[in-house]
Amino acid sequence: MNVLVLNCGSSSLKYQLLSMGEEATLLAKGLVERIGLKEGILTHKPEGKAKYEITQNIPNHSVGIDLVLKALVDPVHGVISDLKDIDAAGHRVAHGGEYFQDSARIDEEAKKNIAACCELAPLHNPANLEGILSMEKLLPGLPQVAVFDTSFHQTLPPEAFMYGLPYSCYEELHVRKYGFHGTSHKFVANKACEILGWDIKDKKIVSCHLGNGASVCAIDGGKSIETSMGFTPNEGLLMGTRTGNLDLGALLFIAEKKNLSIEETNNMINKQSGLAGVSGISSDMRDLEIAAEDGNKRAQLALDMFAYRVKRFIGSYTATLGGVDLVIFTGGIGENDVISREKIIKDFGYLGLDFDAEKNAGLRGKDAVISKEGSKVTAMIVTTNEELVIASDTQRILS
Repeated sequence: MNVLVLNCGSSSLKYQLLSMGEEATLLAKGLVERIGLKEGILTHKPEGKAKYEITQNIPNHSVGIDLVLKALVDPVHGVISDLKDIDAAGHRVAHGGEYFQDSARIDEEAKKNIAACCELAPLHNPANLEGILSMEKLLPGLPQVAVFDTSFHQTLPPEAFMYGLPYSCYEELHVRKYGFHGTSHKFVANKACEILGWDIKDKKIVSCHLGNGASVCAIDGGKSIETSMGFTPNEGLLMGTRTGNLDLGALLFIAEKKNLSIEETNNMINKQSGLAGVSGISSDMRDLEIAAEDGNKRAQLALDMFAYRVKRFIGSYTATLGGVDLVIFTGGIGENDVISREKIIKDFGYLGLDFDAEKNAGLRGKDAVISKEGSKVTAMIVTTNEELVIASDTQRILS
């Protein structure tokens, strides 16, 4: 089965075409940028062939996806001979609300429920839905599956997902913790157990997806029972430009004193805060580490705050799980940042996690154990592949 995986953002779309045999094989991947802006760009990377790039006006996602389909069958740059060789499309959808406990085949009811979640994820779901509708238009009859960032966390118990607000806020407005990065947390937990030869049903896992967006998840027997992101992705950890957990009274105080509108306040906590806001330099961990080495105290503070908060969530979730067997690092920072991993995990000896600094040193983008042999608790780097999760779930749902 050849599955076209689409991840549609507001002005971009990422894609991969994978052949799902006994082992998944990447045929091509690429990115469409500047949708709706002047001079849109398609960058197409077929496996075993030269990269292909074109620049033209791309007014909407339908035009962008049409360019992708043409690139896939291009006589020179393509990887399939006919669009009929695409057997299904799998879509990353940010928010499934309480409608979707699992990935789902796209039908009229699914589209209606995805649309109903647009107010919960106004920056993502409309673009995700547009991608689905565009594929319907361009390849009528092609089976499509939606894979939700939130569905893995639908196993959270009420005491974990409810907020201490008037209950009517949940009943009328559906305000509760939903969590995100679910496809990544699910994938790396299963992958780690396969590497270690473990049965995930017997294990307690804390998964740390650390990137520009970051979250921690407590996984008990393969099910999510707690996660750090909430009603929006802003809850939880300090992130690239997001505040993470914040005293709401402080936010109201700032908004009142600075006379900020709701839009300006939202912009501040999502785009002007986090590592970038604290450091005043960058949201990129690499830039901050260079600045900290040069003696920049605010850069060092941002790094310390990030590690401290991840450490705090690991300890908290170990208590929630009643113990821990495995701590996972994944995502751009988790997989590649040696310094951050050490700062976060080196002091968990009291839990039985014996960190190995030598193993950790120099490891970037590789699946590896970074705890010492004989450690009661295992620590691992596990590379994530959300596109593979989407393709695998598409194959599973359609079969």
